[in-house]
Amino acid sequence: MKLSDKIQIPESEIEISAIGARGPGGQSVNKSATAVHLRFDIHGSSLPDELKKRLMAENDKRISRSGVVVIKSMRFRSLEANREDALQRLYMLIRKAAVTAKPRKPVKPGPAARRRRLESKTRRSRIKSLRGKIDPSRE
Repeated sequence: MKLSDKIQIPESEIEISAIGARGPGGQSVNKSATAVHLRFDIHGSSLPDELKKRLMAENDKRISRSGVVVIKSMRFRSLEANREDALQRLYMLIRKAAVTAKPRKPVKPGPAARRRRLESKTRRSRIKSLRGKIDPSRE
């Protein structure tokens, strides 16, 4: 499986087994194993160490504590379609972990924004000062 120009996963690292599908399907559901059970060991893979760390940090129920990704696919009636679906879901999981968040650059507000902020604070202060009690001795 090719993730990018630099990162590839050999087929030998992905374990795929056919299992019996559950749910409705008539007479054929009990006699054909069309669902797919995919297992991928993160620690034993040839992925870069940084990507392995990110995958393990991912909060995904498909990743066990021991670092094994388990994907079950039973969406389709054919074994080959379920196999492709499971591989696609593994690909998307790894791609999601490979994307790094762009670091935020803190910026200071400009002079006009500072002026508007201070003017609104002054306006608000004037409104609140008018809410006070009226002193009868001043009249």
